[in-house]
Amino acid sequence: MKATWEKIEKNLVALDIEVGEEQVKEALDKAFKKVVVKANVPGFRKGKVPRGIFESRFGVESLYQDAIDILLPEVYSAALKETGVEPVDRPDIEIEQFGKGQSFKFKAKVTVKPEVQLGEYKGVEVSAADVAVGEEEIAAELERLQQRQAELVVIDEGAAELGDVTVIDFDGYLDGEPFEGGKSERYSLELGSNSFIPGFEEQVVGMQTGDFKDIDVTFPESYHAENLAGKPVVFKVKLHEIKRKNLPALDDEFAKDVSEFDTLEEFKLDLSGKLAERKQKEGEQARETAVVEKVAEAAVIDIPQAMVDSETDFMLRDFENRLRMQGMNLDLYYQFSGQDETALRAQMHADALKRVRNNLVLEQIAKNENIEVEEQDVNEELENLSKTYSRSVEELREIFTANGNLQNIKEDLVLRKTIKFLLDNSKEATEVA
Repeated sequence: MKATWEKIEKNLVALDIEVGEEQVKEALDKAFKKVVVKANVPGFRKGKVPRGIFESRFGVESLYQDAIDILLPEVYSAALKETGVEPVDRPDIEIEQFGKGQSFKFKAKVTVKPEVQLGEYKGVEVSAADVAVGEEEIAAELERLQQRQAELVVIDEGAAELGDVTVIDFDGYLDGEPFEGGKSERYSLELGSNSFIPGFEEQVVGMQTGDFKDIDVTFPESYHAENLAGKPVVFKVKLHEIKRKNLPALDDEFAKDVSEFDTLEEFKLDLSGKLAERKQKEGEQARETAVVEKVAEAAVIDIPQAMVDSETDFMLRDFENRLRMQGMNLDLYYQFSGQDETALRAQMHADALKRVRNNLVLEQIAKNENIEVEEQDVNEELENLSKTYSRSVEELREIFTANGNLQNIKEDLVLRKTIKFLLDNSKEATEVA
């Protein structure tokens, strides 16, 4: 195989690849074995047609596309390895020559990783982590625990308030006609959760048990259902029940219920220590984010759109997985949020662009500073993962190696080492009065 490449423009390169006649012959043989089992030739059973008769009846050209499909992926991967070209998108393939008794020639135009011109990345100023815990933070944590321990109590009299959980029937109408998906019975809605169309929950506030009410709202312009986007509708609502949170008192009994301590003061002291530890970790994460973003901002990179699109795809899949863990899916999310996939991808675009930029910069710094991962680093990471997943290190190594994720682990460890390098070589920012 021969493979050469040339830069066409910016991040686009062209690979010229040629494969010898012998490999073409092998691919044609494999293609014949694949298609002959489906060939209908009078006098022969399927799969038993001699090669010569097959080619005289259908032509050897009938094997070309299957042979190319068999040969091209393997040859393209080998050419990338030989030339060191790092693609970030699918190639645009142009077949120049393929035939029996000929070599296989093709051109592959592909978008590649961009060049990274680094700015200053040593001595970057980042603020120190503030780990002091104030009384208001302890109070906020206690309130959060109160909310978690709260009981929902049915309110027989009085009006619904923000924070209440209401049980309602609703039936939606567009221009006087009911619309699909606009009806539900005995639906539990927490007022103030912002899970419904803007303006809906606020109009339930003030209703009392047994009340009927027409609620007028307008669907967002970006709503996923085109027939409803931007349209004013009316929901006929009946309120069946109001449930209000009954918060437990902050006393020694509360401390016993939520902790191992006998008094509230002991619990608060322990809580203060844990909050300090949390703030320490959050502060370190904030310093990591700050140093990476400062270094990334100083770099000059012409980022291909394909890399941003790929990262957005990853973020969308990750978001969908997290929704499923909460018992939802993207369709339900679009319905409740009024967004569609286009709007959600646009919302993710800025973060995707930042992630791509940061990773490219970190990769370049790792190359400049010869930051590498040792086998000991991989073993330590696998040991940590084994505790999380309750599986042996050897089993995890086999799994990650089989699915190709071991290399991803190594790349992630290099990025983490590079971030540590940046922090170790940073300066603490001085406060200006």
